[in-house]
Amino acid sequence: MVKGGNTVLRVEGICKSFSGKPILRSVSVGLSKGELKVLIGPSGGGKSTLLQCMNHLIPPDAGQIFLEEKPVDTRSKKALYALRQQVGMIFQDFNLFDHLNALDNVSIALRKVKGLPRSEAHERAAAELERVGLADKIRHYPAELSGGQKQRVSIARALAMDPKAILLDEPTSALDPEITGEVLAVIRALAQAGMTMMMATHQVGFARTVADEILFMQDGVVIEQGTPAELLAPDSGTRTLFFCSHLSGLEAAG
Repeated sequence: MVKGGNTVLRVEGICKSFSGKPILRSVSVGLSKGELKVLIGPSGGGKSTLLQCMNHLIPPDAGQIFLEEKPVDTRSKKALYALRQQVGMIFQDFNLFDHLNALDNVSIALRKVKGLPRSEAHERAAAELERVGLADKIRHYPAELSGGQKQRVSIARALAMDPKAILLDEPTSALDPEITGEVLAVIRALAQAGMTMMMATHQVGFARTVADEILFMQDGVVIEQGTPAELLAPDSGTRTLFFCSHLSGLEAAG
């Protein structure tokens, strides 16, 4: 589904194998400005690998990355730095610096990468922490924060870099169910504000209500792609519906 009409991030023919086992088999996906696409599928289907290949954190074996329809020269360190500055990445495990408080975790890249003065970097970091509901936690260290708060710090850190797109790799999978909602609420607000995002998740309800498009991945390929209304309609008979119904059943049983 094209939302803004302008393609921000696109990959073509991405292939990746580990130890001779194919993980991605010529995957091509794109993100339009202001769009939220959700990756759903069984574990081992290639979702996390695809996201990290799109940011070249995992170098693909084949394929091409395009940022705003310009091919990224992945042989150039300068081009890769530029790509990663403009395409933020949110991981399952937060990746915060334990020795830095929330304010410094968010501001460090602004100072080290963008060269902002400390006062300006702190001002921007404080604004982004307030945006994710953590204005009262800016002096707290990761050990003093809940999992949901740590994930919101990592989101604020990505936002502070003014990314053109954000990739989220199952950002709630390491969180207790009762605090998952606070992170999803932030992502929902970002989507409503027009942030361009692709997110791997098992949160079916979130995908149903917020995603512009769902991509179902299995065995390294996108086997179904469409709007939530198309793929999750009760009579759709899709593989996506079957998978999500099974997930919902497990959640209800738990």
